[in-house]
Amino acid sequence: MYPPGTTGFFAHPRVREAVLSIGRLAGKGGESRLPWLTVALVAAQAILYAVLAPGGPPGVDALVRWGAKTGPLVTDVGEGWRLLAANLLHRDGPHLGLNLLVFAVVGSAVERACRWWDYLALLAVAGLATMAGSLWWSPAVSVGASGLVFGCVGALLVLGRRSRAGPAARFRWFSGESAVPTVLVFLWLGWTSAGVDNAGHLGGLLAGLLVGVLLRSRTWAPGAGVPGVARAAGVVALAGVVAAGVVAERSGWRVERDDGFGLAVTLPEGWRREDDGQGRRAFSNGLPGRGRATLAAEAIETGEPGDGSAQARYFRDEVLEPGLAGPEGRTVSVGALEPASLGGRPAQRIRAELDGAGGPTHLVAWFVPRGEWVYRLVFTWPRAYPAYAQVVGRMMADVRFEEPSGLRVARARALLVPGVAGPLRDLGQALRRWGLPADAVEPLVSAVRLAPAHVDTRVELARAYFESGQVEEGCHAAAEARVYGPSDTGAMEAGVRCELARGDTARALLRLEEARRLDPRDARLRAAEGALKAALETPKP
Repeated sequence: MYPPGTTGFFAHPRVREAVLSIGRLAGKGGESRLPWLTVALVAAQAILYAVLAPGGPPGVDALVRWGAKTGPLVTDVGEGWRLLAANLLHRDGPHLGLNLLVFAVVGSAVERACRWWDYLALLAVAGLATMAGSLWWSPAVSVGASGLVFGCVGALLVLGRRSRAGPAARFRWFSGESAVPTVLVFLWLGWTSAGVDNAGHLGGLLAGLLVGVLLRSRTWAPGAGVPGVARAAGVVALAGVVAAGVVAERSGWRVERDDGFGLAVTLPEGWRREDDGQGRRAFSNGLPGRGRATLAAEAIETGEPGDGSAQARYFRDEVLEPGLAGPEGRTVSVGALEPASLGGRPAQRIRAELDGAGGPTHLVAWFVPRGEWVYRLVFTWPRAYPAYAQVVGRMMADVRFEEPSGLRVARARALLVPGVAGPLRDLGQALRRWGLPADAVEPLVSAVRLAPAHVDTRVELARAYFESGQVEEGCHAAAEARVYGPSDTGAMEAGVRCELARGDTARALLRLEEARRLDPRDARLRAAEGALKAALETPKP
């Protein structure tokens, strides 16, 4: 059992030699009856591979579709059946052939020595333990029957130790001095081989050792009939409970925070950060194709408060253009902008359908304004796994907007250095920029009182008034800023804001043109002038 794309463990010559010795022992004095369960399992795995890979080795997506152990699909959406199904899948022909050869030898040995229900219980427990151990160690995709082989080897080791007569007596060799070195060689080769799922091997071996204590030889009377079947079923049920415990332990959630922007998102424990190449905070469940789910978050600086609709329209028209290929797939369809709420804040939402690497993919993008910033959060999840909608729904429901670190620092400075204009001005500016203009008025008024000639502080106070809806107070602060800074473009811009707040666009344009004459290279003023001219030229309905 190994992750796709690696070398099979049982291809090693020392492992093959040990397996052949087990086969020779299994044939000595054994019963002539056919080990039909082992033959059936070998045939089933061969047929499954033929169906899965008619034109060559299956890819990762095909293995995931058919039941490979995939951490996110087990822990996030509850597909626990993969812990059994993954034992029957194989990455390529050599992996299949070597695993089935070894399993045919050791599996036949156990089946001929024990009752069929005990043998089935051993395989079920070993399969669960293999994939549960693999899941505990890593959420990566894993497939293969080598964990079943290790389970059989562990059972033979215990059985040989306990047996003195009957079909199992020939396995007493396993209790001798050659037993432990052979098993250690198996494990050592696994740990020193690249890409081998050693946690799965160890889980299968431990399961075989434990179940081996309960195995009954065909010559032993105890445990026969209904009581024996009940005992075997109980062992499988107990293994299922333990596997469920491993899944539950790996199914936790954690909070991921961006302290600089005051954003907290709850993610499944198995999700990891990725580099999206554009500096955004991006997370995914780790799958490259089928089953892939992602979250990308960033804060966009806008310079002016807004409702996020401008950023949402740009994302819809430029990033989600139908037919355009993006990081998570080609856009198929895009919905309209929808007013919504996220984390207790008003937001704009866009839904879209993509053709992703693993098939049809849902996308929902949120645009949440906060002062001069707009948070953009984009979630994607596969249509093939509808249960992921609940996972993404919980992530959306648990989004929290906290106080950014810069604002906390500004508060601390204002407290530690009382009665100084600079820290108060910085605090007022931070409060206004992060969407708290009403709270910003008080520290800015105090800063103006302490440093009345500081024009920038008066401009900042005017903006705080305007953004908190106090138009006349803002116009008064803008007029005073112009008195102290008659040639200051910031003070002139504050006057423009005053006229716009009063609804006089033509007068605002005159003030803006005056500011442009003082600083003709200011790109921001030039853009504002163009916008005002366009607004005046547009006929009113």
